[in-house]
Order: sequence, then C-alpha cells, then structure tokens
Amino acid sequence: MFDPWLLVAALVVEACVGYPHAIYRAIRHPVVWIGVALAALERRLNRPELGDLTRRMLGVVTVVIVTGGAAGVGYLVQRLAGGVSFGAALVALVASTGLAQHSLYTHVRAVLLPLTDGDLVAARREVAQIVGRDTASLNESDVAGAALESLAESFNDGIVAPAFWLFVGGLPGLFAYKALNTADSLIGHREPRWRMFGWFAARTDDLVNLIPARLAGALLAIAGGGGLLVMWRDAPKHASPNAGWPEAAMAGALRIRLGGPTAYDGVMHERPIFGAGSSPTVDDLKRGLRIYVIACGLLWLAALAVGFAMGTND
Repeated sequence: MFDPWLLVAALVVEACVGYPHAIYRAIRHPVVWIGVALAALERRLNRPELGDLTRRMLGVVTVVIVTGGAAGVGYLVQRLAGGVSFGAALVALVASTGLAQHSLYTHVRAVLLPLTDGDLVAARREVAQIVGRDTASLNESDVAGAALESLAESFNDGIVAPAFWLFVGGLPGLFAYKALNTADSLIGHREPRWRMFGWFAARTDDLVNLIPARLAGALLAIAGGGGLLVMWRDAPKHASPNAGWPEAAMAGALRIRLGGPTAYDGVMHERPIFGAGSSPTVDDLKRGLRIYVIACGLLWLAALAVGFAMGTND
C-alpha cells in the first residue's frame, strides 16, 4: 500500500503546477507513450482477415503487454527511488504525472471564459477539445452541459481513480491504471473495427473503475451539498457501469439536467437524462467548477485522514 503522505504530496504538486509545457514539448507525457505503443500493436495485430476469436485474444495480448510494461516501469522507478536520499520526493513527483486536477480545471475554465463573454464560437472550439460529440451546432446550454459532463466523468478517470490505484498499488498500480484507461479510450469501442479487439480493454477498464467511480460521485455530491439521491437513482441508467455515477452526482448537486440526445459524427444518439432540473447555464458551469475544486480538496482530506490513521496504528 502506497504511503498516503506521498499521495497527498503528489496531489498537491500536480494541482499547483500540472504537467509543465516545457517538459511536454521535450519528452511528451507518459500517456502519449502508452498511446503510441497501443496504436502500433493495434495496427499490427488487429487485422480484418483474422477471425473474431483470434482478434479478441490478440486484444487481450495487447492490453497485457502495454499494461504490464507500464506497471514494470512504475515498479522500476519506485525501486530505484528507494535507493536515493530524495527518493520520496522523486516518487511523489513521478506520481503527479498520472493525475490531472490542474489540466482538467484549465480545460473546463477555457470553455467557461468565452461562454461568460458571450463568444459561443470560441466556447464550441474549446469544448471540442474535451468531448467527442459534434460541437458545431451546440447552443450555450449544450456547451455548458457538455463541459459539466466531461468535468464530472474526468474527475473520476483523471483524478480519483488514478489516486485510488496509486494508493493501492504504488507507481505500478498508477501506471497500470493509466494504461488500461488509455486502452479503453483508444480501442475499447463498439464500432466493427474494435468490437472484438477492444473488448478486453473495455471490460477491464469497467472493472478497475467500479470503486473509484462511486467514490468520485460521492465526493462531488458532498462537495455540492446534495446529489446523493439523484446519483443512486440515475447512475444505473448509463450504458457504462461507471460513467453515470459522477455525472448523475454533478446533476444532482447542481439541481440541473444533464445527458440527453446528442450527435456523434453526424449520427444522433439517445442518452439517459440525469437529474430533473432545468437545462445547464453558464452560471451552472461556474458552480460546477467550484464543486470540482471542493471535491478535489475533499480527496486531499481523505488521503490526509488515512495518513493520520495509519500513523496512529503504527
């Protein structure tokens, strides 16, 4: 089990500085490396002429190779850091690369600012950076809703779940989670090309997010002073076993309605509706960002509480 004090340190470091652009330009980000490895294996192994069973098994092999490699890198870094005087600081710094508090806030705020100024074109352009739906015809409420849904779901995928697996498994657990989550994003789709090959990635990502997604939803509801009942009622409506929990919690906390029909690649998709309030507004997006910041703070406090509890038991 990872030292909760180092978890707090990683959370604080990432929230304050994020992942500096200079470092990104020089060496990219670990998730980019994971994506490159996945894409290379997918091009080589996911061949249409192969049967469904073969493609499914090769998808398993791909996920095992990339996840095992990521976990191995994490283990090596953690092991080597144990032999140097500043090892704890190094581990916390490396761990911070797997968290996304700063970048998520920055991306959502980049949507909020033009919306506040009435610049819908710029707001659509910014929200397109964080959602997969068609954005060209979104109105102000649609943009605010899309940003809130992304904020809620990414609070789990980018923060709570990585922190959870960092605590459970140290750097190997964190890096393995990031590999699985990236695999789900890249190949865990239902389209014919990936349905068989990405099946294992999608199911494994569902499994590793079962606990964190519910924790994320609870943190958002507590941070917003309400939403637990809406979360319990509406979360199971989502096709994903996990994505609905933080989204429904955000809708309940803000007392608004999220979800509903939207278009992807020109095709309208029916989606469940979370909450029973009015459509989201710019002010709701502002409040959602505040709830997000408070929820991050609650996560810090939870890690601190575990650290104190473990210290008391020593």
